[in-house]
Amino acid sequence: MYIDSHCHINFPELAARMPEILAKMAENQVTHALCVSVDLPDFPQVLALARQYPHIYASVGVHPDYEDTPEPSVEQLVQLADDPKIIAIGETGLDYFRLEGDLEWQRERFRTHIKASRLTRKPLIIHTRSASEDTIRIMREEGAGTEAGGVAGVMHCFTESLEVARAAIEMGFYISFSGIVTFKSAKDLQAVALELPLERILIETDSPYLAPVPFRGRMNEPGFVAHVGEYIAKLKGVSVEQVAEQTTANFRTLFNVPA
Repeated sequence: MYIDSHCHINFPELAARMPEILAKMAENQVTHALCVSVDLPDFPQVLALARQYPHIYASVGVHPDYEDTPEPSVEQLVQLADDPKIIAIGETGLDYFRLEGDLEWQRERFRTHIKASRLTRKPLIIHTRSASEDTIRIMREEGAGTEAGGVAGVMHCFTESLEVARAAIEMGFYISFSGIVTFKSAKDLQAVALELPLERILIETDSPYLAPVPFRGRMNEPGFVAHVGEYIAKLKGVSVEQVAEQTTANFRTLFNVPA
């Protein structure tokens, strides 16, 4: 049994197919999914899905790519997270790949989310792209790691180096692999996945994006996370059952979700 630790099934292209999406999850033994917030205007849809379906969880946060959107305050995030179906803060972080210019607003937004995580005791979902040095620095400065009194979290859709992964793990974070790890061109990322302990790995789809092989190029969905798990099992030379059981246990431990 698998858990999709990061998806966006509230996005219109998936929400319109919800019965089919849920059926495909069951068919592929994907028991739960975490629907991740990217901005505040759409957060009510995310929360509504989690409240409607017992096996769907949600987060609250504002993605670093969303420049022209209402800016969250610490107090607002804390208030919105006060729901049993909200199990994480984010996604948050830094992205210097898609945006240019003065990105201090991104860094301040990231700090806001870390503060909210510390106050709510709910883990962070971190997005980082072409910004790993600043990401790790701010995590340390704001005390995101467990050794600094934070509750840690997950580096989602990980594509960075082994050094970055180890720095995050040292702070108590988990590393989540998406369908990218199955791509033939992702040799460096596969080498990272091979080195990391299974006890620190999560799997995700980031759907509707980044469908894994053999569905690359198609719209992604939570049911496809099984293929990410199967690939990691083959890569590490362990059983599919071991990957499924360990990544599920990791999810439940990180997000404080009982079996």
